[in-house]
Amino acid sequence: MLLALAGFASGWINVIAGGGSLLTVGALVFMGLPGPVANGTNRIAIIAQSLAAVASFRSRGFSDFRLSATLAAAASLGAFFGAQVGVSLAGVWFNRTVAAVMIAVMVLMASERDKSKSGAVASAKAAAAPERSAKAKNLALGHVLMIGAGFWGGLIQIGVGFLLMPILYRVMGLDLLRVNMHKVFIALVFTTVSFFVFAAKVEIVWEAGAALAAGTALGGWMGAHAAILRGERFIKRALVAVLAVMTVKLLFFP
Repeated sequence: MLLALAGFASGWINVIAGGGSLLTVGALVFMGLPGPVANGTNRIAIIAQSLAAVASFRSRGFSDFRLSATLAAAASLGAFFGAQVGVSLAGVWFNRTVAAVMIAVMVLMASERDKSKSGAVASAKAAAAPERSAKAKNLALGHVLMIGAGFWGGLIQIGVGFLLMPILYRVMGLDLLRVNMHKVFIALVFTTVSFFVFAAKVEIVWEAGAALAAGTALGGWMGAHAAILRGERFIKRALVAVLAVMTVKLLFFP
């Protein structure tokens, strides 16, 4: 039940922005799974969440499978090689890597909160920002950068949404709705590739993966339907609290 709840929160967060695997991988490690096992098992949930989100976007008439497929192919190339490294990232180094990512996310969230206090500055920046559209630009650069994002996704998965979104939004100039539409398809494909690499080399805990998948599928479906994330301040505070506990566990109680 706890894993399903963590999966639901992760699915919602992953589709809206990214970083949900911080919760699920952290929960698996917290429950005693070795790093590579948690890293591989978590991908079952990501696949379920991404399938639900892709179906949700398509049911609302949002899909561009041609561009999604080519971007996913580029990301999958990186993910294959990243997973080869990820299966050997174990023990204290896995814990330190995950803890470092958690700390980085907490710092980014704190800085974002500080920036939000300056409403006038934020409004001016928004007004000066270039318009986003449904048509992508900088296709070659976007595909090259996807290889790097895929490598990170194959390596550890955590926070890959924070790499995919800037590529799709800032580099390729897509509007946020289509950023999320492409992101979930890309994640579905490259995560499947990396999962098979992990399944061939480490143990997969299917029961834990199924519990997470049940939660992430529902969270991913609902997240794709949500235009505005309600209760964002509360969710951020709760996320920081959970990440802080997990960071202490990873660093000092391996």
